[in-house]
Amino acid sequence: MSYLVLARKWRPRRFAELVGQEHVVRALTNALETGRVHHAFLFTGTRGVGKTTIARIFAKSLNCERGTSADPCGECETCKAIDAGRYIDLLEIDAASNTGVDNVRELIENAQYMPSRGRYKVYLIDEVHMLSKAAFNALLKTLEEPPEHVKFLFATTDPEKLLVTVLSRCLQFNLKRLDEAQIRGQIAKILAAENIEADEDAVAQLAKAADGSLRDGLSLLDQAIAYTGGRLDGEAVAAMLGTVDRSRVQALLAALADGDGARLLDEAAQLAEFSPDWASILDAFAQALHRIQVKQLVPGVDVGSDAIDVETLATRLRPELVQLWYQMALNGRRDLGYAPSPRSGFEMTLLRMLAFRPDAPGAQATMPQPQPATAHTASQSSQARADAAARARAAMAEAAPASPQAPPPAPVSAPIAAPVSAPAEMPIAPKPRVADVAPAGHAYASAASTMLVTDTEHWLELVARCGLRGPAKLLAENAAFLAHGDGVLKLSLAPEQEHLKSPSLVLQLCDAIGRQLGGDVQVRFEIGQPRGETANVRNARERDARQSDAESGFAADPAIQRLVQAHGAQIVPDSIRPLDRS
Repeated sequence: MSYLVLARKWRPRRFAELVGQEHVVRALTNALETGRVHHAFLFTGTRGVGKTTIARIFAKSLNCERGTSADPCGECETCKAIDAGRYIDLLEIDAASNTGVDNVRELIENAQYMPSRGRYKVYLIDEVHMLSKAAFNALLKTLEEPPEHVKFLFATTDPEKLLVTVLSRCLQFNLKRLDEAQIRGQIAKILAAENIEADEDAVAQLAKAADGSLRDGLSLLDQAIAYTGGRLDGEAVAAMLGTVDRSRVQALLAALADGDGARLLDEAAQLAEFSPDWASILDAFAQALHRIQVKQLVPGVDVGSDAIDVETLATRLRPELVQLWYQMALNGRRDLGYAPSPRSGFEMTLLRMLAFRPDAPGAQATMPQPQPATAHTASQSSQARADAAARARAAMAEAAPASPQAPPPAPVSAPIAAPVSAPAEMPIAPKPRVADVAPAGHAYASAASTMLVTDTEHWLELVARCGLRGPAKLLAENAAFLAHGDGVLKLSLAPEQEHLKSPSLVLQLCDAIGRQLGGDVQVRFEIGQPRGETANVRNARERDARQSDAESGFAADPAIQRLVQAHGAQIVPDSIRPLDRS
């Protein structure tokens, strides 16, 4: 006996029968009705969302014997042949099996011939991303300018692997994952047509397990019908899928809310008897927490009704705690692979949540209270404070400069017992001021406590000692000394170096020189050829002198002279560098 699986038996044959994908249907319908049909279409999306189905319906719409229309008749020979998969002008190619460039070349050669029966020759290439790069390159020219009678329909689950040059030549439609309500409605419709009884819970579990793929949902429905023998109930479907009963999740949440660790581990032990998928239990746990949080923060939203007592848990748990437990459930699911065993990882996740359970009603955190001070301890504290104050005043008298007019310190009165209070701030004797130390070097003349730069040699030594870096150092090294007096240091700067005289660099120069001279200094620049020697000029002169000495010493070396005389060796110019003795 031949049996046609539900996914094939209930495959849509018209756009109106499709579940979801309204955005794709609308675009294709408008293109067919207006006659603006592109020559290449790319349908992308996860498995089982209708990529190949839409391509076949589109091929029927193009070649229906009653005319091109968004609603093919489904009764003519062309429509029946396409539904049966034997239409000669619809060539379905599995790119996973025909990946080479030779297969594409054969396709290109056949594309030049007119269709045998229909108006268009339609090439439907499934999983097109599996084609090799050479095959794609061979297809590009035909894909860009195909014959008028050729249409390309591509389907793929991984459009990221397609060449950009291919994507730019196609109209791309991204098919969405179906939501649970859409899958649940289609499963219920099929069950009613097949005269199969089913619980709502069983249908909901199948729709959830489909994970957005209607084909997966119908395959699971076939499996459930075979497993249950004809009538679908929630317990049997849960056993088939290996999912946990929602009442178990409710029991775990209730134990956590009560802070009952023994009951929590007992529930986990009962779950272990069914050898469940611990990751799926944590998924169900996180979904329950999500519904609880929605009920807490958006009370008007319908969160559904099942074995989870959302109303009670939303009242008992704090919203921030629900957020924390939700994050722990996600992290626990992620870390199951790192645990010694999945069960221990699951139990550790629950125990982590238990550690962050809400405090028991009426429980108050107890803090140690300070003991009241007795009269004896108060008297001792007062005496100690008085003695400390006397010692501090004596230290201040010793540290302060002697003054004949200074009044004698007031006598310290006898301490009186008093309640304990905050200790008075102890006076601190001022530190003696450290005298400024003049920097080593020339004995500069002093004017108003600021040393003066007297000549070019002093200025060059100051530049070398002030520790400037970067552009500020360049400014100082290219400036020549003119004069220094009345707190103003006059320098000259060549016109080609004027760009260095920015306010920020001048300020850095003033600060560095002021630190060396022991006071505030203003720097003024005169633009013109420097009258004296700059640090840059001196450094260049000294560098040239060292280079000349190095070359002379190298040429005068006896070993070098023997090489030149005996073997005709030549000294390469500019290849000698003086040693850096710093």
